[in-house]
Amino acid sequence: MKVIDTPIKGLKIIEPRTFKDERGYFYEAYQEARYREHGIPRFVQDNTSRSQKNVLRGLHYQQPKAQGKLVGVTRGAVWDVAVDIRKGSSSFGKWFGTELSDENCRQLYIPSGFAHGFCVLSDEADFYYKCTEFYSPETERGICWNDETLKIDWPVINPVLSPKDTIYPSLRDIPDEKLF
Repeated sequence: MKVIDTPIKGLKIIEPRTFKDERGYFYEAYQEARYREHGIPRFVQDNTSRSQKNVLRGLHYQQPKAQGKLVGVTRGAVWDVAVDIRKGSSSFGKWFGTELSDENCRQLYIPSGFAHGFCVLSDEADFYYKCTEFYSPETERGICWNDETLKIDWPVINPVLSPKDTIYPSLRDIPDEKLF
């Protein structure tokens, strides 16, 4: 497996070693010891979502009970985005985006202290999340997907959103105690 550091400290792209032939492909999606060698902690919960083209989920985080996430796509393609919301970080308010797909088999490790979201590029996508903390609805928070100060370059103009994703505040309007 190849681990690629992104411009934002702690955020990592993982390219598993993939074996392809006329039958299809095989890759090891997770092996605890190998991932821990790269500073990626243990996971306690796995989640999966299926979404249609132009669905945008995010930008979500939990505070407290922050979650680190290892994310990837088993079918289709998404544009995946992580935003650094660690107040003391030199990259606070910066975002990083990358395409994750069943073709490139890439994963993104997002440590706690980040908001996360993705939008679907293919007709449909199956997306998985391995999380370092259990889901806690009472600590779930979010940032509006189209925050003007973040200027995220989403590849969709009129995304399909959940009701809660339409009412999240901009990053500048979130009190410090609700950030990291």
